[in-house]
Amino acid sequence: MVQENRLDADNLIMDSCMGTLRTMICVAALVSAGSLAACAQGASDADAASKILALEGAWNQAVETRDTKALNAIFDNFLVYVEHDGRVMSKAEYLATVKRAGGNPQQVTTEGMTAHIWGTTAIVTGIYREKGVHDGKPYNRRGRFIDTWIFKNGIWVCVAAQATLVQP
Repeated sequence: MVQENRLDADNLIMDSCMGTLRTMICVAALVSAGSLAACAQGASDADAASKILALEGAWNQAVETRDTKALNAIFDNFLVYVEHDGRVMSKAEYLATVKRAGGNPQQVTTEGMTAHIWGTTAIVTGIYREKGVHDGKPYNRRGRFIDTWIFKNGIWVCVAAQATLVQP
């Protein structure tokens, strides 16, 4: 009888240890999977940021060359664009402004651009410099901008953009 109780106690201890061991293995596996997912997400975010920053550069080039076809592909159909002077424009209005010959920039450059990614949404901030001629008069602008991008139908598109002039 004592021998049986001792075996029962040993079995209980062994079962308890095995249960604890199984739990520790499961926790370790979950932590490892989470770490791998975080690494994969980090790489994915870096790829997305790189693509979006390239699109920002393509946007500048398209404005310089008045390439409304390229801009049409970069912008979502429901784009909300807030110009440096406070005007709010739709995609069609912004494209018409770019197409208009009277006031487009001859050079647009950006600096200090940073892309922040949250899943299928990205925010890009930076500084832009714009040189050009408007109604026959040269101008030189410097401003801060914030652009909002979403990953939609397999591509990144800009859905909102805002620019604020700052001192040169």
